[in-house]
Formats: sequence, C-alpha cells, structure tokens
Amino acid sequence: YQVVEGAGNKGIWTVDVRVQTNIQQATLTKIFKQLETRRLIKPIKAVTAKTKKLYMLYDLTPAKEITGGPWYTEYEFDHEFIAELRNFILMCVRRMNGGLGVGNGVTLKQIYEKMVQANVSRVQLSLDEVQQLVQTLAFDYMIEQRGVTEDGEALFVAAKRITTLCSFGWWDVLDPDFHFRSIRFEDDVRLAPHEPHHHS
Repeated sequence: YQVVEGAGNKGIWTVDVRVQTNIQQATLTKIFKQLETRRLIKPIKAVTAKTKKLYMLYDLTPAKEITGGPWYTEYEFDHEFIAELRNFILMCVRRMNGGLGVGNGVTLKQIYEKMVQANVSRVQLSLDEVQQLVQTLAFDYMIEQRGVTEDGEALFVAAKRITTLCSFGWWDVLDPDFHFRSIRFEDDVRLAPHEPHHHS
C-alpha cells in the first residue's frame, strides 16, 4: 500500500512494486486483489504503455501524462473529437470577426468562453488546452494572429485562403516563352506577361 501511495497520481507499474518490495508475484497478485476489493487501490492503464498495469490509490485521479488528458478516449488519440473542437473554434473566429481575414480579432479568452457557453466539449477544457487547439489552427494556416489587445493578449482572425495552384504544370516553366504567358490561378487571379510569377 505504501509503495503505491508513494507513486501518487502517476501510479506505479506492478514490476516496480515487486522490485521495491521483494514480494513474489503470486503473493503480490493476492495482495493487489485484496487492496482492490477493499477499494484502497485501483488498476489503471497509461496511454504510453497500454499493456502495462499500473496501480494507484483508489481516490486519486490519474495524471494527464497517464490518461492523455482530454485528447484521448479509452487510451486512443481521439482525432474526431479534436477535429470537432477545431471546427468550432474556426467557426467562432470567423463569426466573431465577420468573415475571412476581416475584423479586429478575438482573444483566446473569448474563444474559451464561447466554447464553455456552447458546451461543445464533453470534458472541461482548460484555457491552456484551448490554446493548444488554437495553435494547431495557426500552424495549419487556418487562423492567424492580428495584433494584440492593450493587455497584450493575442487577437486571432481567420486566415485568408492562399493558393499556389495555377493553370500550368511545372514542366511549362522550361519553355523558353514561359515569361511571355499570362497565368490564371484557381482563385481567378491573373498575372499578365512579365509580371513576377509568384502568388500570395
């Protein structure tokens, strides 16, 4: 019991308990069962090692490093849940700003409050966890920071769509007359001959 208690909310692997106590596995298994029956300890699994059995005190909540936090469901990374939350944040940023790349921006706190108000998450998310989601959207160029508030909080807007797809293939640039052509991009931007052939 004391060895498990010393591990805190991170739990301790059964092999580590055996090494620390010098108790044979068969005896240790009986002790674990008795302690479980008396609701003094409970078995848990870690997202990093699903096959290892960890034990911790019954009344403790496992640490996020063990459970994976809100991003994991039954020890599996929950892509669908994260995609839903990202879509909600993107919708919030667009609506609260009035469209793509417009508006003064919304703060992380405003996004967080909107998520709480709409009750979109099945688990209570912290401000830091919402920030992680916002950062993934920024890394994917779906939102961008546009300045800061007087208090130094970042302001986010939906990123303008950027495309580099245009009406020619890479092999066309090898033609000697390439710089005399006009180029049409998929968003209908046209570059006349002799204009710099880059698009942003």
